[in-house]
Amino acid sequence: MTQAIEVVSTPPHARRAWIMLIVLTMLTTAGMTVVLPVLPFVVLRYAPGQGSLAIWVGILEAVNGLCAFLVAPFLGALSDRIGRRPIIILAAFGAALGYLLFGIGGAIWVLLLGRIIQGVTAGDLPALFAYLADITPPEQRAKRFGLLGALSGIGTMIGPALGGLLAAVDIDFPVFVTAGITATIGVLGIFLLPESLPAERRAREVKLDDLRPLRLFKGAFARPELRALLVGIVLVTIPFSFFVNNFSVLALDSIGWTATKIGLLTAFVGIIDIVIQGVLLGFFLRRLGERGVLIAGILTQAAGILALAVVASLLAQPWLFIAGTLVLAAGQGAAQATMDGVASNAVGPGEQGWLAGVIQSITSGIGVVAPLLAGLLYSAVAHSAPYWLGFAMMAAATLLLARARLTTTTHTNDGRLVAVSGDAFGRSGPGVA
Repeated sequence: MTQAIEVVSTPPHARRAWIMLIVLTMLTTAGMTVVLPVLPFVVLRYAPGQGSLAIWVGILEAVNGLCAFLVAPFLGALSDRIGRRPIIILAAFGAALGYLLFGIGGAIWVLLLGRIIQGVTAGDLPALFAYLADITPPEQRAKRFGLLGALSGIGTMIGPALGGLLAAVDIDFPVFVTAGITATIGVLGIFLLPESLPAERRAREVKLDDLRPLRLFKGAFARPELRALLVGIVLVTIPFSFFVNNFSVLALDSIGWTATKIGLLTAFVGIIDIVIQGVLLGFFLRRLGERGVLIAGILTQAAGILALAVVASLLAQPWLFIAGTLVLAAGQGAAQATMDGVASNAVGPGEQGWLAGVIQSITSGIGVVAPLLAGLLYSAVAHSAPYWLGFAMMAAATLLLARARLTTTTHTNDGRLVAVSGDAFGRSGPGVA
């Protein structure tokens, strides 16, 4: 494979930076996933009736996604200008306030306000991923992104299990714990997190006119080294967003599970992430290459989505629900880490935050539409409808990325483009998507 060679200087305090990145990643994902098992149960207290539950869950997540969609490009570009550390701290305290309001509740509008605040300050994980790119040589990024995914898996294992157990005490308790976790991230960022982006490698300015989402997308999708990958991200993210925003409702409706059971299953998803991304991904990359891992991961996700469609329509069995969820998680972990590594290698050091903002804005935009679409399809068409549509989109993503030619680029320390070299998936010669 022709690899991008980027001149990356080792940042000061690199060892401490890596340790803090590990801690913050686990805390971030634990905080976000503590609330997953209890979300439909909290919303059910304020929704007009159980028949509207899926729609209201979708509305809350869509509002959150819309705010992140509008703000994430600015936060990503701002991190290229002022550094990653301030954005990580801001996002953490914003999330803490949002979760605190969600826990206080009292009315559906308070829940909406909490999700708005959390969405406006969304920027923690993109900044953390840009941070990783800052301190990692290009040839190690796919593996390192896999390791970061495994660390996220640890958080995903701890968070839902903790949320499910705490829900047995009080249904709001997990939300307050999440607020405390995210506030802790902010405090750790202030006192212990070194900056990863030296002043000489930062962008010189942030052009607000270039950060409008539609213009941002036009510019990103116009770049041949990113186009096919970004389209693939869209096709894969929508079905996974259907699953994330709907699987608790499906578990409640189809197999009658409690918040505790949902939390424990989500914890096993975290274990799958750890095994796939932390242990097996390096082996898979050596044996299959980036293209092979990416395609295999998407096909595995498609199999998981198919199993959930069967649960929703034909065979409402707990074992099939569990199997579909874990298979989907295994495929998503392998494919996501590989996509992150390939995308990161396609841009220079001064664009890592911009790229993270682009991808976050794409996923946030999907987060506006997908929860509403999943809720409407689930309620108005059939419980299985979101999953059948997701399966078709996974198939389309497989065909696209199996044929894609993505380039990697070579940059100097100050971000200047030196050369465009071979295909990111291992084929030689200049590529276009």
